[in-house]
Amino acid sequence: MSGRKVVRVLFLLVALGFGAWAIAGRWAEVSDGFARLSWPELAGSLAAVLGALGAGMMMWRALLADLGSPLAFTDAAKIFFVGQLGKYIPGSLWPVLAQMEMGRDHGIPRSRSAAAFFLTYPVYLASGLVVAAVTLPVPAGESVARYAWLLLLVPVFVAALHPAVVNGVIGFGLRKLRRPPLERPLTRRGVLASAGWALVGWAAYGVHLALIVRALGASGATAVVLSFGAFALAWCLGFLVVVAPAGAGVREVAMFAALAPVLDRGSATAAVLCSRLIVSIGDLVCAALAGLASRRAVSPSDAVENAKRR
Repeated sequence: MSGRKVVRVLFLLVALGFGAWAIAGRWAEVSDGFARLSWPELAGSLAAVLGALGAGMMMWRALLADLGSPLAFTDAAKIFFVGQLGKYIPGSLWPVLAQMEMGRDHGIPRSRSAAAFFLTYPVYLASGLVVAAVTLPVPAGESVARYAWLLLLVPVFVAALHPAVVNGVIGFGLRKLRRPPLERPLTRRGVLASAGWALVGWAAYGVHLALIVRALGASGATAVVLSFGAFALAWCLGFLVVVAPAGAGVREVAMFAALAPVLDRGSATAAVLCSRLIVSIGDLVCAALAGLASRRAVSPSDAVENAKRR
């Protein structure tokens, strides 16, 4: 086994270990909430999370293709989902480092991998804030009034995603790092495609939370609408408040506030904790499936091509 393969196997094992530890550490907190959910509701919520994670992968894949590195679906899934496990390892750069390393096997320059990775965040933020702005102000009212300042960021992130702005920022960063410029700049088509997949992801996350909220006692259109906005608000706020690792604490408070109009304190707390755990389980499931898919045989021609790229 080559040194690179050993490193990758160790990364996967460590990331899976941290992810499993994170799930086990939360189990006592969510056991009561899970007891109130039926198996069909749990399965449906997890299926929605898997769909949302798949949409996130397609968003990243669309950005990477627009920058000049189209990938087959299975190859993109392997790189994205296994790389995303790095977020459970202490240190914020593991996901992008893992994607850059695995991308080399497919001829993707490191700068292009990094650009696609970091572009997913403004796309998620812009689309997520739009979802929150559309769904929360009327039904949530005073419970989310403290987060109204986030609305001011919507036009900022939308403008920041203009291809001219994105390409200028990427070019400036690469020059400062003394790296060659990107061979292909980002286009409007790439931005719109990635934004479309991001919105699909937010919709799936909303379904995931709506199923949990319904099982905990809230029904009707208002509960569904709040579920969509609550998840988007929580994710965006958790990312923006960088002092909280992975949005810990901040996301829970925001989601709790957004769900307050339809759930009592105990049920809202259970919904928040169950949601976070199901998303973590979804991460592990996607990574495990992608890891199994990556074990397929490599043809001799692919092996020769990969050797040349190294």
